[in-house]
Amino acid sequence: MKKKLLILGMTVMLSIMLAACNSNTSETGASGESSSNYPESNIIIVAPSGAGGGWDLTARSVAKIMSETGLVEKAITVENRAGGGGAVFMAEYATKEADNDYMLMAKSPPILINNLKAEGNSPYGYKDTKPLAQLTRDYGAIVVKADSPYNNLTELLDAIKADPSSLTLAGGSAPGSMDHLVGVLPAYAYGIDPKQVKYVSYDGGGEAIAALLGGNADVIATDASAIGEYVKSGDVKVLAVSSTERLTGALEDVPTFKELGLDAEFTIWRGLFGPKNMSDEAFEYWTTKLSEMAETDEWKAELERNGWQHEYRNAEEFTAFLEEQEAVISELLKALDMHK
Repeated sequence: MKKKLLILGMTVMLSIMLAACNSNTSETGASGESSSNYPESNIIIVAPSGAGGGWDLTARSVAKIMSETGLVEKAITVENRAGGGGAVFMAEYATKEADNDYMLMAKSPPILINNLKAEGNSPYGYKDTKPLAQLTRDYGAIVVKADSPYNNLTELLDAIKADPSSLTLAGGSAPGSMDHLVGVLPAYAYGIDPKQVKYVSYDGGGEAIAALLGGNADVIATDASAIGEYVKSGDVKVLAVSSTERLTGALEDVPTFKELGLDAEFTIWRGLFGPKNMSDEAFEYWTTKLSEMAETDEWKAELERNGWQHEYRNAEEFTAFLEEQEAVISELLKALDMHK
């Protein structure tokens, strides 16, 4: 009897062990790797601005390369959700879309600036998202129309200093946000009260460029990478860039702020974010895919075509970088009396 019970007990234990083994294999696959079915539907990358600006170009470039290389088999569409220099969609993304694994967002320093500035402050910042990767580095540019009477930045700054109300500076972000900061930084470094500079905001760099070309602005601050085609066509003149060194390509002859004796520079990084409550499966999928994409020849060609500098940071590195940048921008806004 005891022998029969022992055999029965061993049989039960063996059955349990086999069941556990089968369960583990079904969850992780024969190779031990996750067999998550994500993604099961198409993906949306949101550019929280109008068409033509840096966020829009970044989102469309990621969608294009992911599809062309076959890294992502599901369709990726780009949506433009303009409003408040990105703050309007940011509020929706941090709340209504916080669990949406199928919606990503392209963003840059305004995710920090909008959360720190006093005017038009957004209660939501990068901590209300899941940073996935930094992809590029860009710089700001001070731009006038080709027929503008100003041929260099010093002439423009002298005109602003003489009569700040006579000139309109435009940008594709809200007052106190990225384009505004890029635009007033050289004025501030030149001894001009930045609060006196007349600034008009548009939803995205594309609209700001249109305002300049249409005669509704005297000067704009925008992404250096977004203005190259207008330089080549002869529509605009770039007076200066916010980079540490001279850029290449269409802007290779444009001086930096520092070359002109102004102690100011501004880096425009761009990256991709997921929703705050993104699942582990989706997070692992996208961090892996973005890392793979950054190494492809197609992505490197896209960077060159857009005039972007390559600067990839993975999720952990990107999050640490955002913490550092938050401190830098906070200090800058305080110096400009624009901190909340």
